[in-house]
Parts: sequence; C-alpha cells; structure tokens
Amino acid sequence: MIIRSKAPLRLGLAGGGTDVSPYSDLYGGAILNATISMYAYTTIEPTDDGRVEFMAPEKGLHEVYDNAMEVDTEGYFILHKGVYNRIVKQFTHRPLSMRISSFVDAPAGSGLGTSSTLVVSILGAYVEWLKLPLGEYDIARLAYEIERVDLGLAGGKQDQYAATFGGFNYMEFNGDNVIVNPLRVRQQYIDELNHNLLLYWTDTSHVSADIIREQQKNVRAKRTKSIESMHKLKEQAMQMKEALLKGHVADIGRILNFGWEHKKQMADSISNPHIDEIYNTAIAAGASGGKISGAGGGGFMFFYCPGLTRFAVREALCKLGGETKRYEFTPEGLKTWTI
Repeated sequence: MIIRSKAPLRLGLAGGGTDVSPYSDLYGGAILNATISMYAYTTIEPTDDGRVEFMAPEKGLHEVYDNAMEVDTEGYFILHKGVYNRIVKQFTHRPLSMRISSFVDAPAGSGLGTSSTLVVSILGAYVEWLKLPLGEYDIARLAYEIERVDLGLAGGKQDQYAATFGGFNYMEFNGDNVIVNPLRVRQQYIDELNHNLLLYWTDTSHVSADIIREQQKNVRAKRTKSIESMHKLKEQAMQMKEALLKGHVADIGRILNFGWEHKKQMADSISNPHIDEIYNTAIAAGASGGKISGAGGGGFMFFYCPGLTRFAVREALCKLGGETKRYEFTPEGLKTWTI
C-alpha cells in the first residue's frame, strides 16, 4: 500500500502579514490569496520493520529511527518529525512503522508558503492513511499548531489554510478564529490574471521567521509606522477582493503597488537594494505594479503586466540574474489518495 498527497503553493495577492500575531489578535487581519500549480508532495509507505524513515529523494537525504512515541526534532526533517510526533501523541497513541518521503516544487525561502504547505501535505497523507476524522478547518488548524506551537517556528496563519482549501480565498483572522471565504471569481478574470501576472524568481531566498519576528517586535513596541502600514494592507485585501469579483482586473497592478509601498514599512528587512532594483526595472519595462511573495527579503516576486508588456518585463528582469516561472491558478487544495 502506498499513500500519497499533494498540496498547492500560493500567491499572497493582498493583506500579507496581517495574519501574524500579535497584529491579528489586536486588530484583526485580512488576506486574499490564491493557489497555483506548484505543489508539496508526500508519500507514506507503511512497513513492519519497527522503524520510521524520513526521506527527501531529490536532495539525497535520509534519516532512520527506531519507531518511538516521539522522535527528536533536530536536523533537516523537523517538519516531518513534528507532524509524526503530534499524530502519535494525539491520534494513534502508539509508534508507527513507515517510510515517508516528500519534495516541493519550489525551494525553501521562496515566499510561496513552502514550509506550511509541506506540513499540510504531510498531515494529509496521515489523514488518508489512518482515516482520521478531520475536515478542512481541522487540518489547517492542526498544521498551524504543529508548525507554530509544537515546533515554535515564527509565521502567520494564511499558508496552512490556503494549501488545505485551495482556490481564491478571502481570509479573516481574529485571534484564534479564522474564516475562509471562497471567492467565485469568473474564469475569464482568472485567465486574464494568468496571462498578465508574471512570476519571477529572484535567485535569492530568505528566512521568513527573521522578518516576521521583526514585524512582531514592531507591533509589540506599538511603532505607529508599522501598525499603520498593516492597516493599509488590510484595506488592500478589500480592494483586491472587489477588483477580482467585479472584473476590474486593470486595477490590480495599482492595488499591488499600493500594498507594496506599505508592506515595506512593516519591517526594514522586507526589501533591499536588489529587490528595489528588480521592482523598479519591472515598472520601467511596463508593469503597473507588483510585490514580493511572502514575508520579503528574497524569493519570488510577481508583477502585473497589462496588455503584452509581460514580454518586455520578462526580458528586462532576466538580465538581472533571475528567471520567470510558468504557473496556472488552481482551484483545488489538498488532495490525497491510496494505491
């Protein structure tokens, strides 16, 4: 028997950062994101040799343990081990014997929610294998708890819910309460976004936890500039929702630019001279707006290129050392199956 799962990565179109505590606890957050055709994949192969194996085949990494109620959370497989420990503690109450492997279509630090999406994918494979009675909200919440509480990794809440639910979603965050509002965006508007939104790999990565800790510190210190910028990003999420639902796709570049200008005020490490050069180059070549994906500091950026300007923008950006990436928006979230 082989159990598999896949969960989609996401583009955070608006409101990014307002899902992070303590801002979301104090003021409430709002985010609009959409999943794309890049995935985190997991395979579980049950065994009877009394061992638990963690594998990353594309990286040639492999760790083996005698199966136990808990394994250490050191090393490369921290996310896999965190999920294993929670599943055993909360659901099976006995060690598991298995081989689990995974890979992701984007590198860590890409800004597409890779870590949280991988946790959702791993968790989904366990749900399929063990027939756990968990719905979409349950899976997303559990993935959040494993990553943020059990493992103590800094970050927000949006990625776990995006990967689980899939599609275009307007999400509201108030303390521990999360509401996912699926958006009925007409297909022609989605097709226009696919045509005009250019995804660009900057050939750099970032450590999102460091940026998020700086953002959290600014909120706790009640720094007006940072808090006001997050208020504006929450406003941006509303603007983006209205533009998508009403088909005002020509406004999306302006809305992205509005958000980018305010996002940079949240923490000093969100942008840097290289990122500024990329952004300014894209605008000069014809893009009407854009932003960095995820917390900032590196990874993927994306730009709205009206008309046929994507070709000039792509040519200009590729001279800076990065590369563009093809993708499509996908309506489906976490998928699991058994062979």
